[in-house]
Amino acid sequence: MSEHAQAVQAVIFDFNGTLFFDNDKHVKAWSAISQELRGVPVSEDEVINRLNGVPNKEIIAYLLGGEATSEQVTEYSERKEAYYRAFCAEDTEHFHLVKGATRLFEELAERGVPFTIASASIKPNIDFFVESFGLDRWMDPGSIVYDDGTYADKIEMFKRAAELLGAETADTLVFEDSPNGLANAREAGCPRIVLVGAPGDGDGAGAAGAADDEVAQRIEDFDGFDRSLLRAS
Repeated sequence: MSEHAQAVQAVIFDFNGTLFFDNDKHVKAWSAISQELRGVPVSEDEVINRLNGVPNKEIIAYLLGGEATSEQVTEYSERKEAYYRAFCAEDTEHFHLVKGATRLFEELAERGVPFTIASASIKPNIDFFVESFGLDRWMDPGSIVYDDGTYADKIEMFKRAAELLGAETADTLVFEDSPNGLANAREAGCPRIVLVGAPGDGDGAGAAGAADDEVAQRIEDFDGFDRSLLRAS
């Protein structure tokens, strides 16, 4: 963060892998779809470089080996997400927000800092998350930006989320977990990015391979977030 940075005016959270550690469920669901389409599950490299933070339509086109029709995108996207929600519901032990998330929500509300979610998930998943985690206690579900088929990429999603919060991206702090999410947040003009990584990822590494000067902080949960990053320097 630069020496003369302004105080944060808004906060945008990615959801999957950031507010909710669910990467294993996504991998399992996409592997089921990949098995149907290609006869093999997705690889670790594909998870990192082709799946995380990427809209479903791009993943489905990749798995099909080229272009995907709108009908194929709808069919396989809905099937994948149905797998995913079932896997989440089965794993009751881990079906909760990341430690410290709700405490940070409450602190942001007390500070008067608006916040929302920008996610590559589709609406049925967003509805599932809102209901399962009671997200409407802390944010307006109408402000949540998700993959409704109109956004070219996560860059546009970040810009739209900031607009809905009444802030410029330059004054917005983003929490992300993936290499694609990090790159897209930076491209959207968000200078302050905190990477969240599940325990075991390596010092809260978040997006593997990201240089330290690309991020404001790396954390494993939101209790570890440095609140001074919300203030002007």
